[in-house]
Amino acid sequence: MTAVSPWPSSGLVDPPLLAVREAVGRALAEDILPLGDITASLVPASSTAGAAVVARRPGVVAGRLCALEAFTQVDAELAVDWLLDDGSVVEAGSVVAVVNGRLRSILTAERTALNFLCHLSGVATVARRYVEAVTAANPATRVLDTRKTTPGLRALEKAAVRAGGAQNHRGNLSEAILVKDNHLGGLGIADAVVRARQWWPGRMVEVECDRAEQVTEAVDAGAGAVLLDNMTPDEVAMCVRLVRSRAGGADVLVEVSGGVTLDTAPLYATAGADLISVGAITHSAPVLDLGLDLQEG
Repeated sequence: MTAVSPWPSSGLVDPPLLAVREAVGRALAEDILPLGDITASLVPASSTAGAAVVARRPGVVAGRLCALEAFTQVDAELAVDWLLDDGSVVEAGSVVAVVNGRLRSILTAERTALNFLCHLSGVATVARRYVEAVTAANPATRVLDTRKTTPGLRALEKAAVRAGGAQNHRGNLSEAILVKDNHLGGLGIADAVVRARQWWPGRMVEVECDRAEQVTEAVDAGAGAVLLDNMTPDEVAMCVRLVRSRAGGADVLVEVSGGVTLDTAPLYATAGADLISVGAITHSAPVLDLGLDLQEG
C-alpha cells in the first residue's frame, strides 16, 4: 500500500502565522535589545538600497514567511519581492528574493531573516535528499520527521520538512499514542493498546517494537502501526511479512526508526517499510548557505 502520514497535518507548506510571528519576535529581541542596532545607526536615515537574497549552494528553499516577518517587524515599509516559493530548488547564484527600502532597516533585519531562511532551507534540503533516495528504492514508502526538533521552532521545522517533500510524524504528545519501551516498563503491550482504544478513540495507536514477538502482540492487540526500532533491513523485511500474515495486518502501518541514514534508508524502503522516520532531518540538518547582497545603483 502507499502510505500517507496517519498524524494530523494541515497539508500546507507554510507554518502557522502565530508561530512565525512569535519565533521571529523572540529572535529579533535577542538580536536588537536593549539599545537597538548601534552599528546600523551610523548609516544616514535617508539612505535607501536594494538587496538580493542569493543562494551560495544548491538546495531547497524554506522559511520564506519567517524571513518576510523579520523584515516586516523591523520596518513595515520594506518591500520584499519573493522570486521563489518554499519548496523551490535553487542552484548556486539563484536569487530567492529582493528587498528594497531603508538601508538601516535592511541591515538590522538581515541576520535574523537569514538565520531562519538558512536553517529552515537546510532542513528542507535534507528532507528532499531522503525523499529522493527512498522513492528511488520504493515509491510507496514515505519519509517522516520526528519530535527531535529545536525547542520553540517545531512548527517552523515541520513546515520546512513538508517543503522538502517529506511528511510529518505527530506534532506533539496529544496528537497520537506512541507506546515506547519506557512506557512498557509500567504496562504490557496488549493492555496499552486496549486502554488507548478505550480512552482515546480515533487516535492513532502505535507500538514501538525491538523484537518480532512484540510485533505479533501489537498487531494482534489492534495497534494501527508498529514502529520497528533499530532493526536491520533483513529484520524489517521479516517483520513486514509477519505483520501482513496476521489478521488485520494488511491495514497496519510498518514504520522504521533509529539511526536511519541516507545510505540505509533505501534498504529499509526495499524491505517493505511503509514509513521511515528520520530525526536527523531536523536535529542535524546543516544550514543552506544563503546571503544578502546589496545591489548596485
